[in-house]
Amino acid sequence: MVAEPVSSDTRPRRFDDVNAVAAGFLRDLAYAQTSEPRMFGYKRAAAAVLALERPLTSLIQPGGALAKVPGVGPASERVIFEVLDGGRSPTVDRAVAASGRAADIERRRGLRAHFLSRAEVLRILQDARFSGPALSDYQGDLQMHSEWSDGLPSLADIAAGCLERGYAYAAVTDHSHGLKIAHGMSMAEAAAQRQAIERLNADYDGRFSLIRGIEANIGPDGALDLSPDEAASFELVLAAPHSKLRRGEDQTARMLAAVTNPRVHVLAHPRGRITGSRAGVIADWDAVFAAAAHEGVAIEVDGDPSRQDLDFTLADRALAAGCMFALDSDAHSVAQLRYADTAVAHARLAGIPPERIVNCWPLDRLRGWLNRHH
Repeated sequence: MVAEPVSSDTRPRRFDDVNAVAAGFLRDLAYAQTSEPRMFGYKRAAAAVLALERPLTSLIQPGGALAKVPGVGPASERVIFEVLDGGRSPTVDRAVAASGRAADIERRRGLRAHFLSRAEVLRILQDARFSGPALSDYQGDLQMHSEWSDGLPSLADIAAGCLERGYAYAAVTDHSHGLKIAHGMSMAEAAAQRQAIERLNADYDGRFSLIRGIEANIGPDGALDLSPDEAASFELVLAAPHSKLRRGEDQTARMLAAVTNPRVHVLAHPRGRITGSRAGVIADWDAVFAAAAHEGVAIEVDGDPSRQDLDFTLADRALAAGCMFALDSDAHSVAQLRYADTAVAHARLAGIPPERIVNCWPLDRLRGWLNRHH
């Protein structure tokens, strides 16, 4: 298979991600099924392959069998071996051709571009040829969700999980009140959360700090679901689109309105894309990046494996525009804090210097940047 350049001939090349390729064919096979149990079975196998921490090629045992992968059965193994042998799966090609859904499956293939498997993320993090941030540069996660909105962990759980990963700080950014589907916090709840965060920070006495953040929703007109005074009550304001993510029309004006809002610190998961499902917001991203750079708004690389937004190709363009960045997990559980690894991997592929990444800064510098926006 052919190597894929990152964005420049002077940079190391990212070779084909065999786990992502195999998982893609398993997803194609899932959408070719008429039986829901079989569809979910192949989807489960694809998810298992994407989550592996080693490439499939390293799991071939003496005698040629594949090491046992939970969630991957004999039919999925056959597809995997076909992909490893020839880069494609005749089994999947036949099923897609016979399904009557070839056009939809081809559309979904186009929505999987530039997503990394877990094994590829770990490879990139360990490959010294890539520039950009190392995990040791990463000081703290600036997007995660707690039990105060649509997440699972308590504030204490988050702090303990972040400390275990060696962070100096982290931001809790539950959803704002306008996003009811995600159990967005009322302002009264946000005030109560603020007191809880202050008590927790007092207990840690400088050893670790939680930053009081919010993930505000960007409406169709670009306005936030927070008034200026409401936004000013938070230390960190992420702005993110959560609606009109499947529209074909240009939404540049919407995104420009968000990044020029003086209360916004970070444009979070800018497109709102989901792998194999939706492309997200369509916009003149170079214009959006130029405006964000002018306003001093950071662009997020969201490491949720289903989002990976921005991916390294768009992050490269944002870097050229002069943007700053935030690399985040978008975690909704303590286990998902590791999603930050994916964000760091995309930053390495794009060659983003740690100096341009706000959560590679020490806390005092980060707080100074946050305060200047207010």
